Amino acid sequence: MPTFREPPNSLVVALVYEGLCMFEFASAAEVFGLARPEFGEDWYRFETCAAEPGPIRGQYGTRIQPDGGLQRLAEAGTIIVPGWQGIDAPVPACVVAALRLAHARGARLLSICSGSFVLGATGLLDGRRATTHWRYADAMRTRFPAIEVDPAVLYVDEGQLLTSAGSAAGLDLCLHLIRRDHGPDIANHVARRLVIPPHRDGGQAQYVERPMAKRERDPLAAVMETMRRRLADDLPLPTLAAMAAMSERSFIRRFKASTGTTPAEWLTTLRVDRARELLEASTLSIDLIAGQTGLGTATTMRHHFRRKLGTSPGAYRQRFATR
Repeated sequence: MPTFREPPNSLVVALVYEGLCMFEFASAAEVFGLARPEFGEDWYRFETCAAEPGPIRGQYGTRIQPDGGLQRLAEAGTIIVPGWQGIDAPVPACVVAALRLAHARGARLLSICSGSFVLGATGLLDGRRATTHWRYADAMRTRFPAIEVDPAVLYVDEGQLLTSAGSAAGLDLCLHLIRRDHGPDIANHVARRLVIPPHRDGGQAQYVERPMAKRERDPLAAVMETMRRRLADDLPLPTLAAMAAMSERSFIRRFKASTGTTPAEWLTTLRVDRARELLEASTLSIDLIAGQTGLGTATTMRHHFRRKLGTSPGAYRQRFATR
């Protein structure tokens, strides 16, 4: 279970490097580097650092002058690795050492896309869940067999170690971190400024390249929409397969190919997400929320919260409730 320790301070330092992935870097800079005086003095401070001296050349003809060397990592409360030079590019020993020391001191380490290979090189992810871009998942499993690589999700929060999938999923993870630190209202405010949703449904499996369907309409789409609308209803597998006019075996196979998971697990995720919203924004009891979201009982709801979020509904409400 992840340990949610508070960061030592509000300083966020992004590690920049030759060939810097600019979208990943700009995402972190926009979220944590933009001045937001409306949120007070506790808001993040943003800096950059590099292992190499002098200006850093990034993608698209850009150049960045880092604020300092790796010693800045020793001061940071949160460290962001926005991509990497390539999944086969070695990670300098000095970077590995600096990240390990920062982690031991209590700093949080966050990677975007291929930046997960940098965190993997530190050994800190061994025995933990992590994600990366779906194209790199097999390579990450081969390189770091001790890491439980989950390519189906947009991000993974392991407490002090956070990893995101492809480039845009870095924004999802950055918003999640704001939500952890400052609550849902402020995270939603930042999302509105960015003109992006505060939550995105599903994982990156929905973006994996697949052959175009020959039929104009995928029968799964209507079934999935029904599942979304009828969270509180009992929707057994035979009923869902009949809606799609498929055998149960074909339905499971098609559903997993489309979403990366089973119908039951996908529906449970939707139900947990809706329960999270109700815990944040209402005063309904946990028993009532469990019933309204199809999770059944408070006991079942606690089981799924522990399994998916590593916390209990009560603890989640205490941390994120807006009332």
